[in-house]
Amino acid sequence: MKSIPVKDLMIPLKDYATVSEEATLYEAVSALKEARKKFDQSLYQHRAVLVFDATGKIVGKLSQLDVLKALEPKYEDVFSPKGMDRFGINQEYIRKMIRELGLLKPPLDDICRIAAALRVKNIMYKPTEGEYIAETASLSEAVLLLVAGHHQSLLVTRDKEIVGIIRLTDVFEKISDLIESCTIS
Repeated sequence: MKSIPVKDLMIPLKDYATVSEEATLYEAVSALKEARKKFDQSLYQHRAVLVFDATGKIVGKLSQLDVLKALEPKYEDVFSPKGMDRFGINQEYIRKMIRELGLLKPPLDDICRIAAALRVKNIMYKPTEGEYIAETASLSEAVLLLVAGHHQSLLVTRDKEIVGIIRLTDVFEKISDLIESCTIS
C-alpha cells in the first residue's frame, strides 16, 4: 500500500461541493445535490459539503448528519456524539425522550424557515488535526488515520493548503480491489 499516494485517490477540491460559511443550510443542501448530479459516475456520491471562509480557505465540513442534527438543536443537548448505546441506553428509552422533549415536531413542520435561517458557519463541523493528510502520504497512512479517528474522510493538503478530500468509501474501494487481485493458494 505504501506505493499508492493519497493524491491518486483523492477528489480534487474543484470537483467537490463547496459553500461559503455565510451560506444558508438551504444553499448548502442545494450545493450538495448539484455536486451529486455532476459526480454521478461514481459508485459513491458526495455526502458532505466543504465550507470556505471569506479568503477561500476551507474551514469546515457539513455532512448529511450535520444537516439532520441542525434541524433540531436539542439533539446536541440530549445525545452524546459517541452514541448512547455504550451507556446502556436502548431504543425504547430514546423514543421516550423524543416524545417527552418534543423532538422532531416543530423542525420538520417549519423546515423551510429553518433551512433559510441557519448559517453554515453555525452548524458546520471543524476538522481536527487528525483529519488532514498530505497528498504525498501513502494509502497505508490514510487507512491508519481513517481507522484510528473513525473518520468518513480526510482533507488532503499540499504545503498546508487543502487541495482535495479522500473518502473512506474510495479508500475501501481501492483496498477491496487490492484484495481481489490477490492470488490465494
